[in-house]
Amino acid sequence: MNIKVAVIINVRGLFLKNLIIVESPTKAKTISNFLYPAKDFKVIATKGHIRDLPEKRFGIKVEGDSFTPLYTVSPENKKKLDEIIEFAKQAEKIYLATDEDREGEAIGFHTAVALKLDPKRVSRISFHEITRDAVIKAFNNPRYIDMNLVNAQQTRRLLDRIVGYKLSPLLGQKIQRGLSAGRVQSASLKIIIDREREIKNFIPVEYWKMNTIFEDKLEANLYEFKSNKLDKISINTLEYATEIEESLLKDKFIIGEVDLRERKVSPPPPFMTSTLQQVASTKFGFSPKKTMNLAQMLYEGVEFPDGKKSGLITYMRTDSLNLSEDATSRAIELIQRDYGKDYVKDGIRKYISKSKGAQEAHEAIRPTIVDLTPLTAKTFLEPDLYKLYNLIYKRFFASQTADANFHNQTIDIVGNESRLKLIGRKLLFKGFYAYADMDEEVSTILSLKVGDEVNLTHLSKEQRFTEPPNRYSEAGLIKKLESLGIGRPSTYSSIISTLTTREYIAVDRKKKNMTPTEVAFIVIETLEKHFPEIVDETFTAHMEDNLDLIANNEQNWQNILKGFYFPFIEKIETGKIEIKSLKETIPVGRECPQCNSPLVKRKGRFGEFIACSGFPKCRFIEKIDGEIATKKEIRWSGENCPVCSKELKIQNGKNGEFLACSGFPKCRFTKPLQEIYIENMNCPICDSKIVERSGPKGTYYRCANYPTCKFQANFLPTNDDRRCSKCDGKVGEKIYRGAKVIECFQCKTREKI
Repeated sequence: MNIKVAVIINVRGLFLKNLIIVESPTKAKTISNFLYPAKDFKVIATKGHIRDLPEKRFGIKVEGDSFTPLYTVSPENKKKLDEIIEFAKQAEKIYLATDEDREGEAIGFHTAVALKLDPKRVSRISFHEITRDAVIKAFNNPRYIDMNLVNAQQTRRLLDRIVGYKLSPLLGQKIQRGLSAGRVQSASLKIIIDREREIKNFIPVEYWKMNTIFEDKLEANLYEFKSNKLDKISINTLEYATEIEESLLKDKFIIGEVDLRERKVSPPPPFMTSTLQQVASTKFGFSPKKTMNLAQMLYEGVEFPDGKKSGLITYMRTDSLNLSEDATSRAIELIQRDYGKDYVKDGIRKYISKSKGAQEAHEAIRPTIVDLTPLTAKTFLEPDLYKLYNLIYKRFFASQTADANFHNQTIDIVGNESRLKLIGRKLLFKGFYAYADMDEEVSTILSLKVGDEVNLTHLSKEQRFTEPPNRYSEAGLIKKLESLGIGRPSTYSSIISTLTTREYIAVDRKKKNMTPTEVAFIVIETLEKHFPEIVDETFTAHMEDNLDLIANNEQNWQNILKGFYFPFIEKIETGKIEIKSLKETIPVGRECPQCNSPLVKRKGRFGEFIACSGFPKCRFIEKIDGEIATKKEIRWSGENCPVCSKELKIQNGKNGEFLACSGFPKCRFTKPLQEIYIENMNCPICDSKIVERSGPKGTYYRCANYPTCKFQANFLPTNDDRRCSKCDGKVGEKIYRGAKVIECFQCKTREKI
């Protein structure tokens, strides 16, 4: 398909010398493409918040019942602000074009105040997608800053500052330096801890599974024996399982009933933030943070092969399932063109979000250029960007496609003492599965009739035990938080990122689960006892509802802060006295075998233990009886680090075992346990072997002598005599903006092939 994207327009009715302020440089570049004549417009990015609460002090002035945030401009933002001020002096008209959510509204507000403009008078424009038409519409319909949205964001910021600056130091003083607590963060951590408690306290229950196979390899499920209904754990002893087995072996069976019904399956709704993060995690293993970073790139604009830019998806922080009529109408036209009228017989589908406090005025996440198929986008998008775009595109089209239709068959097999069921299914009409990468289902509808005799050909009994609930995956936690009303679309990613950074949880990408650390248990147990509201999911969700009320001008933000602050501060003062310190240590008269620091006796959740006084730099611990209790026994490789000459040790990581320098964190050298060498390929710089490595962005290659030789690239040198026309250096082939090029490893010059 030949896609044409018009990126130069004439925006009528604008004053000359317009300054447009956004928060992202990428967004600024994309919007610049839509403005003509270019000399009359300047689009500049704030790079986030221009003003914020001070980094190293509380930053909230409390006078009586009044709360005043003391916003400052950080030194790193001062230079950017000065640049914006200079452009603002020259502009006849200033537009604030930050994102349309509360955070974007607050950035616009703070920018206006920093420029000494009246937030209630400066023109504010917002758009759900960064496309030509959306930008035109926004310029033609400017508004003013919505102070209700600003106050909602400001309240969230101040609540988080109160908790962070008052409670975190107390935890550091009583438990361990560097700990933090947060209004949403701690409630989320408690959910993970509660699940871990369920797992630890779980008592397995024995049950027996009867495996029955009839002629033609038909697997049936036993659901009744001697007129007693059976569930999963009804057969709970070997004696009972043996009794059933003996009965089934001597029994004869006939078909008692055949039930054949049509069943329609409706398509899933389009993506909103939480569901996009969940599916991307399940399908691709993307962390929520990675998903949002990729979505941000697709929203702010990507470059097409012709050099023009446009946003490819609508705004990615949303809890709405609304869709524009223009987009859905065009989607229906394309579905009908590609698959026929039967696939759109239900017309435009509308969805309503079940999320608490959903902003239904916004849109769900969808492609902005409905005609841009994933097949075309694949030619110029990076692999991970393509994966996410393909996911969003197909989910949007599926949401507007007709129901799928199945034949569901249930067959009752009757014996003298037992009843069993056979289940069959046949796809009659694919419907929305046309966009779901679903293989055609093989018909499993059976041509059995009432009264037919069927023979049992295989029977076995299998002892099993019930299993504890699974640990939360990132997708599972987001789903749980959404159902409880904890957090909002903009916070899900940062919650998990914060818990990981603070080392409260460890995320296993292969197993797709999260495990709380020892210190997480201690922190949550302390908060449960002394600050129960901070970890109470109902309280946290209620606070989110209050923020929504502020945004809708139904609640006073100062009253919300007052209602939280004063009781909380009282508990902080009480906690300083009542919380027993876990940092008291008693020297044991020995040195740590790993770093030679003194060993001390400490108190933990499971009693006393011996630990290195150099914690957290050294994490050596042992039980009181001297038995080593560290989770990982050190395994030495016998090989020295090429950077600092210290011995390398064998570590376990998400991609398996690898070698790491024992001088960590001063030396961060790592390498695979077994290098993968590229055959018949030498380093273009030093002529040594080239090895294949894996990193966060996929496969890459580097010199076997790294870091002595600095060669590293995500493409390989050519096997021929081609050289760079500029510096005569060695070159390699790669795809750049959809075209094959050769690129020099020394001067980075690219030439089309």
